[in-house]
Amino acid sequence: MEQKPAHQLFNMLNPVHFLAVGFGSGLAPKAPGTFGTAVAVPLFVLCWTFLPHSYLVALTVVMAVAGVYICGKAAEDAGVHDHGAIVWDEIVGFFICMLGITVNWMTLLVGFLLFRFFDIVKPWPIKLADQRVSGGFGIMLDDVLAGFMALAAMHIIF
Repeated sequence: MEQKPAHQLFNMLNPVHFLAVGFGSGLAPKAPGTFGTAVAVPLFVLCWTFLPHSYLVALTVVMAVAGVYICGKAAEDAGVHDHGAIVWDEIVGFFICMLGITVNWMTLLVGFLLFRFFDIVKPWPIKLADQRVSGGFGIMLDDVLAGFMALAAMHIIF
């Protein structure tokens, strides 16, 4: 049975779906995770500019915890576990990747590339989490781990 296109599975008027698909970025026909991460970049810069670091960390934690529900509910509503259009997890992963890093064009570019690398390649333990953990927690977990691996690399580089 052929799967419906993402724009038919997610209702942009539903706030959970709207957030899950990264404000619509996840509806891109190719590389939705990359588009979702691209949306995270200006969102992170905005937050980094106006929030003290402790608030930014707290916001990232809230986004990750809320993401378990957001991603799980959107996947349930769509009837597809971890549908490619669900990119809230990529947004949170990028936020994690950039914590404690001074923002400039170079750190944003390297952070973007490192996070996408770890999210796509899924080295151990990311691959294990991706294969064995289900539901909203599973959707979030592999990207959170990718974010922390990219964060470690960012702190080594910068």
